[in-house]
Amino acid sequence: MKVIRIVLISFSIALSNGLSAQKLSEEIKHKIEKVENSLSPSVISGNKVPSYNILERMKEFNVKGVSIAVINNYTIEWAKAYGYADEEENRKADVNTLFQAASISKTINSLGFIKLVQMGKIDLDQDINTYLKSWKFPYEGLSKNKIITSRNLLSHSAGLGVSGFGGYERTAEIPDIVEILDGIFPANSKAVRSVKEPGIAFDYSGGGTVISQLILTDTSGREYEEFMKKEVFDPLQMTHSMYSVNDTLNVASGYYTDGKKVKGKYHLYPEYAAAGLWTTPEDLAKYMIECQLALQGKSEKVLPHKYMKERFTPVVNYNESKVALGVFLRYKNGVYYFNHNGGNEGFTCASYGSLDKGYGVVVMTNSNNQALMLEICNSVARVYDWDHFFVPRFSQ
Repeated sequence: MKVIRIVLISFSIALSNGLSAQKLSEEIKHKIEKVENSLSPSVISGNKVPSYNILERMKEFNVKGVSIAVINNYTIEWAKAYGYADEEENRKADVNTLFQAASISKTINSLGFIKLVQMGKIDLDQDINTYLKSWKFPYEGLSKNKIITSRNLLSHSAGLGVSGFGGYERTAEIPDIVEILDGIFPANSKAVRSVKEPGIAFDYSGGGTVISQLILTDTSGREYEEFMKKEVFDPLQMTHSMYSVNDTLNVASGYYTDGKKVKGKYHLYPEYAAAGLWTTPEDLAKYMIECQLALQGKSEKVLPHKYMKERFTPVVNYNESKVALGVFLRYKNGVYYFNHNGGNEGFTCASYGSLDKGYGVVVMTNSNNQALMLEICNSVARVYDWDHFFVPRFSQ
């Protein structure tokens, strides 16, 4: 297959310092062009690494809109958006378009949760019912008389069910958190209960993350959105991050893999901590940079080194990766990267960051197709020569 290389022109560029767009150096422009023309899957048919063009792959995969932020040397080197926030409305995506972060919401939730630990309001190793006031977890026989801790909740080692949530159409009746946890109408998910004893294995549970959301609000005495804005978003200058949106905002509409739009444009997720964050790649990149710097003791905008390190300390293994507190340490060919990906109705996203070298990437799309976002991550890793990230495997 002959690959046509196309030089793409940026819709807009917003730099990490929050100032208006500035002229990029020729070197960075060249890197952007290379990223746009170096997409590749990790498993390759044949014996040659392809270099696909981003616009061609968007068309091939039926992806309407993509937004990217690239971190290099602990700064956001560039950000760029492609395609449409809503194709039918002819609304182009730009770097300020809000996408659903889906399960990346969990990693941001853990940052706020550990802030309560730093404040001395929560002990990660105490029974969660110590902190739950408006609802108590109903222990049953499957828990084997073991307590569930907040450390278990944040690391998916609590032995709980309900891996994910489908969201709600915008015209639907929206359940409250207790109704979600008990699986009571109008909740459309099952009750969050034990499926095995806690502390022995990894079982991905968005339900467990929702319990952490209730602990946060019960313990802080504040609304979830209010707490996260004051303790996380404001210190990190995540000015485009929120849990409630409306049609006056620059929000993306979700699309399925066949290119059809989600009914009502997008679903609502009252499970804020697990799946409800709306944000941009730049805002998530700010979070990632803060993690990188705090791990080195060079910043403490939200958490000092001690607590950020605890957040990144593995609790349980999952395949070749390790699971910390709201953070996956993803094993890539001999090197660990910190990571969280996500998928909601009509949205997918990915984030990868180096633990000690100050680089990373965030990709957000308004499509259920995951292939493109992963190919973009590979392209960034190729162009920026990330350590062992892109090591393709060949199949005949």
